[in-house]
Formats: sequence, C-alpha cells, structure tokens
Amino acid sequence: MTGIASFDPRDFRQALGAFATGVTIVTACAEDGTPVGITANSFSSVSLDPPMVLWSLARTARSLPVFERTSHWNVHVLANDQEAMSNRFARAGEDKFSGLELDAGASDAPLIPGCSARFQCRTAFQYEGGDHVIFVGEVIDYDRSPSPPLLYVTGGYALAARKAGAVATETELPDAIYSENMLGYLLGRAHFQFVAGFRHTLDEHGLSDTDFFVLSLLSVRQPLSVEEIAAHMAYTGADIGPVALQSLRARGLLEHDAKVGGWRLGAHGGHAILHVLAAAKSVEADALERLDPMEAVGLRNLLKRLIAVTDPGLPKLWTSPLGGEPLA
Repeated sequence: MTGIASFDPRDFRQALGAFATGVTIVTACAEDGTPVGITANSFSSVSLDPPMVLWSLARTARSLPVFERTSHWNVHVLANDQEAMSNRFARAGEDKFSGLELDAGASDAPLIPGCSARFQCRTAFQYEGGDHVIFVGEVIDYDRSPSPPLLYVTGGYALAARKAGAVATETELPDAIYSENMLGYLLGRAHFQFVAGFRHTLDEHGLSDTDFFVLSLLSVRQPLSVEEIAAHMAYTGADIGPVALQSLRARGLLEHDAKVGGWRLGAHGGHAILHVLAAAKSVEADALERLDPMEAVGLRNLLKRLIAVTDPGLPKLWTSPLGGEPLA
C-alpha cells in the first residue's frame, strides 16, 4: 500500500477548483422537525437504472448528524439567479429557511422552488470518504426547468455558455492580421445586425443613430444638462453639444427646461422613441428565441464584464446621482 501523498492543501484545492461544477443545496428534516440545508458542489450522478445520485459532506459540518440519521434528502441544482440562495445556505448560524416559501415534496425534506433541477432522494448508502461522508441516494422524484444552472469554478460563481462555431470563415487563417476572432469585428457585426432589425422604424421617424442615442438616454433620465448628456454619450464618439441639441429641438424631438437648465424629450421625441424601443425589444425577443436561456444569460453576463473592464469612467445611467425623472 502506497503512502498518502503530501500536498499543499491550498494549492490542491485550487487544482480541484479547475473542474467546473454545478452548485446545489441539499436539504433534510431533523428528527424534531427542524429543516436543515447546506450548499454543496460535490453532487454527481451514479446510475440511471436505478436512478441514483451522490454528494458528500464534511465531517466537521454541524448538520452531519441530521443527514446521517435521515431517510430522505433533496438536492437542488441552483439556477443562475440563485447566487444569493447559495450564499445563504453556505453560511452558518442563521435561520436559512426564514421567509422562504417551500414546495410540497415526496417526503418531509424541504423543497426549494426556482431551481434548474431538483432531485428528491431516499438514502441508499453512506460511505467513508476521508474527511467527508459520501451519501448515495435513490431518486424517487425529480423535476427540472429551463433556467440556466449556476456554476462554480476556480473559486467563484460562473455561467455556462455553449461554444460557438465559425461566423465569417469556414476555416481559421492563422496568418491573417484581421480575423473573425477579433472582438471589434464580432461586437461591431452583432451591433449592426441587431440595429438593422429596427432600422426601418428609425427611418420612419427620421432618426439617425445619434438621434436614437440621445432620445434613448433621455427616456431613462431627464432633464439632463448639455454637459451631462455629453458625459453619458462619450463612448459613442458622437459630437453632442448645444448646436446638435438645438437641431433636435427644432425638429420637435427635444425641449429645453429653462427652470433647471436641462433638456427633455419633446412631444415628437417621446412618441418616436417609444416606437423605436418597442421595435428594438421585438428584435431582441426574436434573437433570444433563437438562443437557449443559458446562452442568453451568458451573453448578457459577458457583455457586462467586457463593458466593466473597458469602461473609461462613464457615469452610471440607471443609478446616476444626477437626478431627473424617467420617461413615463
């Protein structure tokens, strides 16, 4: 028998963290009726026939005696929007089920709603697993939803995304200076293809892209000063100054609020932007129908990450301290 390898615990944990897992909450009911739950990412399938799954719990966990004695427990595969739920059940010393509405299940083990998948299990076996106890259960009922799962990898939460194929080329040209893998090409093409879907609505209302940017900004927050509008739109490269705003005013798209010295949507501008945004939302809905929910969540997340790491310091639009009222 070989000896136990001597590993640096922290480095070993980081190496294990390279394997992406789902995030689960496992629940049970104590003998006195107290609900118990814990966040775990050690969940795995064992068998399809009979349907069996396993998970493991540290020997130091205070809830271990409950799981060792119970005959039933439930595994909840968390959805991407349940990060707060994961954190709640990962903490000790609080009532994790406070204010939480539960579903009825096949046993008295708590059944949490809103998950990507849920497995209701009967304890089949318990095994020694070093500093953990391994629980194997027979699945007596399960359900699933289209909600994308929450993942955990390299020490943090993550989202799943399917790998994409080629967009503009059949084979990659290794020596090409400009290729479809350049972010500029992908972001630019995606943007222009998206806007092309409601370009006819922009044309119907006589709006240029710059007009659309200004009206969209004021549909979120108004009134805004010339300086505030310019600060919010710095990323577009459009020259938005007093002359451009007066031009929009002359066309009935904007009006100037002399009391506060700011700009608001005019009657024509308010009417036009509502129609354009409705058309844009329709294009968005059509695009999202062609993506599965996991891809849609991943796309938004990656775009937000890219914006965050390239942000030159633009003001926050939806949480701006500048004041103003949104479009009704």
